[in-house]
Amino acid sequence: MSRPPAREDHPEATAATSGAAIGDRVLTLPNVISFVRLLGVPLFLYLLLVARADVAAVVVLAIGGTTDWVDGWVARRMHQVSRLGELLDPLADRLYILATLLAFTARDVVPWQFTAALLARELLLLGSLAVLRRHGYGPPPVHYVGKTATFLLLAAFPVLLLAAAVPGAASAAGAIGWGLAWWGLVLYWVAGALYVVQAARLVRAVRAGGVTA
Repeated sequence: MSRPPAREDHPEATAATSGAAIGDRVLTLPNVISFVRLLGVPLFLYLLLVARADVAAVVVLAIGGTTDWVDGWVARRMHQVSRLGELLDPLADRLYILATLLAFTARDVVPWQFTAALLARELLLLGSLAVLRRHGYGPPPVHYVGKTATFLLLAAFPVLLLAAAVPGAASAAGAIGWGLAWWGLVLYWVAGALYVVQAARLVRAVRAGGVTA
């Protein structure tokens, strides 16, 4: 469902519509990059869980994680920001994170408690999105804290896999990987709390009659 018209007296409502003009084009270079990143998810799962080609899985995961910013940068640089791109970029990030967590848990690369903590945050966000849609709003704009958390997690995962796949690198890679992972987890929850607060403000505004849904 699309967002209701923004009103100047409610900055929370205008936040999602500010910035560069958004187009309806589908076949753009940023969208192609996002599609390619999405294709990397099943390839990574096959390499890690079926072929047990851990080094190749590290490469795929590293490329998928480090190109997180590329599609957005290209979209702004080439003025090709699109509604589809706004959906594909966070979708690719979440799929990489969720697929990696589940695969890592199955391979004992990360403990199930770490996976549960990240999945609980996703459930919290899904609940907030459901409330927003009930009041006529779409997803809130991506916060820089959330982008930072995603970057840290996507950087941590290939390092953690490297630590598990290459015994000689386990000590150094494990320390670096877990440092990034724990910071990413904390910021992931901070971003989730910010989204919940933003959603609560919008809902209160609607119930008070300040915004017409």
